[in-house]
Amino acid sequence: MIDLTILKKFLVEAKKYAYASGDKSRKIKELDGSKTLIYERGDWKYHDNYFGGEPYGGREVVFYKGKPVWIMVYYGTVIASVSQKRLKEIYEFLQQCLSLVPENKPFRGRETSCMGDFYYRNKNEGTVSVEKFSGIETITYLNSQIVYTANYFGGLVDQRDDGIE
Repeated sequence: MIDLTILKKFLVEAKKYAYASGDKSRKIKELDGSKTLIYERGDWKYHDNYFGGEPYGGREVVFYKGKPVWIMVYYGTVIASVSQKRLKEIYEFLQQCLSLVPENKPFRGRETSCMGDFYYRNKNEGTVSVEKFSGIETITYLNSQIVYTANYFGGLVDQRDDGIE
């Protein structure tokens, strides 16, 4: 079993470097139309691959010494009535929220954040540990209408060496 404290710290570091850093992150355009962001430090590697645009979906995987040890799958969308200008503002706000990823729950953003007319809420369910988790995040505009929703779930993978594939 890997050290969960080190995994959590690495996840926070990687997530701040990747999508949450906005245009500073280097995105690799894949042949299948997806985009990939990669962060590496020592024996650890973070790989975030997603499709979209709007809506979007993807997965994050953490590797330790080349072996996958953690995964998170996500899917999110903004409601159709949102203008292009507001859509850009929503995703810029989301990136700011994701840059505040907490070390004790390094999945998405912290429980709540607000900026201007936007309010972010992240609700976790299940065991709510890095080992196994699920959640939903929302962004509300003017404290009344939910304009963005994303679901996510994941946890540790490939932790037993019992020959099952």
